[in-house]
Amino acid sequence: MNNLCEACLTKRELAVLFDIANFIADSRGDIVKSLEKSLHALKKSLNLENCAIYKLEEDNILKVYASINLSRHQKNVASYRLGEGATGQAIESMQPIVIENVHNDVLFLNKTGNITSDTISYVAVPMIVENEVIGVLATNLTKSTEIGFDETVRILSIVSSFFAQAMHSHNIVESEKEKLNDLKLYYKMEWDSKAHNFGDIIGESEKMKGVYNIIERIAPSDVTILVRGETGTGKELVASSIHKRSKRKEGAFIKLNCAAITDTLLESELFGHEKGAFTDAKETRKGRFELADGGTLFLDEIGDISASAQVKLLRVLQEREFERVGGSKTIKVNVRLVAATNRNLEQMVKDGEFREDLYYRLNVIPIDLPPLRERGEDIRLLVNFFLEKSMKNHKKNVKILDEAMDKLMGYPWPGNVRELENTLERIVLMGHEEGISAKDMFLMLPALKAEKIEEEYKEITLANKTLEELEKDALVAALKMCKDNQVEAAELLAITPRQLRYKVKKYGL
Repeated sequence: MNNLCEACLTKRELAVLFDIANFIADSRGDIVKSLEKSLHALKKSLNLENCAIYKLEEDNILKVYASINLSRHQKNVASYRLGEGATGQAIESMQPIVIENVHNDVLFLNKTGNITSDTISYVAVPMIVENEVIGVLATNLTKSTEIGFDETVRILSIVSSFFAQAMHSHNIVESEKEKLNDLKLYYKMEWDSKAHNFGDIIGESEKMKGVYNIIERIAPSDVTILVRGETGTGKELVASSIHKRSKRKEGAFIKLNCAAITDTLLESELFGHEKGAFTDAKETRKGRFELADGGTLFLDEIGDISASAQVKLLRVLQEREFERVGGSKTIKVNVRLVAATNRNLEQMVKDGEFREDLYYRLNVIPIDLPPLRERGEDIRLLVNFFLEKSMKNHKKNVKILDEAMDKLMGYPWPGNVRELENTLERIVLMGHEEGISAKDMFLMLPALKAEKIEEEYKEITLANKTLEELEKDALVAALKMCKDNQVEAAELLAITPRQLRYKVKKYGL
């Protein structure tokens, strides 16, 4: 090759590198189409045939990612294990592999069956990004190819670095898009299924101030937290507040109620599953741990998980890694865990129902939430907050009179803040603008009604009385309490007005 031809070839090489750089820069999201345009440019400019890019998949199999002149069937059969043939050896050795004569070298497997009498050689160059091989760029040299082995390896090494970086960047972008879509779907499901929203934490009692103090001190760290308290005390709200005050606040806050999911599905919800892992696994799905990577995972009702799930959860907390259901690839995550329960884990450990080692892993920093009945004036604050919120939602003005507020303040609230919120919504929907009285409150809080009936019945004795006599006494007490208003009496007794009239007539009342 004379100097003039060499100069011309150099210009062609520079021209094709320029074209490839433009194709990759203008990919507009379709990276495969951009790469195939680049392969066409290699063929046209340097007479390289059957150019193909093989991508190393998660199962460590090389599969055709982009190519020219290959049919769908040829793409399907042209897959290589690590070390298999020249293509597999290129990725295993991380060095270019050159087959000088494809017709008599056993390393050339010709899986595509795409060689002709004009085909002479085969070159496979590994595609490397950050010292990691992600694929192979391969091509055939024919009788019309104008460059030799050294030039081919040199130009393909340069091009392969372009392709490798483009594919790597594309994978990162697609992974982020997938993560955003997963989070978008997750938050949409959370929003659609959300039964209540506490807003921000409300309360000025000494016990709640103690909770605030703990949150402020431990939120900036990554320590695991166990929030304890009765149902409806706001454990999720505390977990959310910890996340918002942590260095992970820009990451996702992912939630899972362990008691709401069957044991067979819990592992899939936590760790995700691969396509075909079980009957309904029609596609690969990420679990809550993957969704929460870089953020916070809140596991509510942690005391309700099965023994097998406890073992798997313990491993994640210890190793920060797991496999999806039906998968073999180890996935590492960086997740801050906040767990919650209303159960006595210490007793469960003694009874052998909860693993002791998992308990100590979870109970690094405990936060005990007080029940609403122990929060004093916080009840009044919460009543006013939820009243304003519900009136705004339902576009209705309702006033709670002092006598009714006293009933709310004295009520034990077994369902805590959640019950209070639902009660205030009921008050707004059923109440009237003149004001909610203590009597009206009996319609809003069934437990108050039961207490009132119990007071009226306290003189009724069971001694030497038939069932009919007891029923008659109950009717008399209910009518007396309701001042002979049969509709209210029927409601107190949990029967229909028609049934009450029948019994009144039956007993001659």
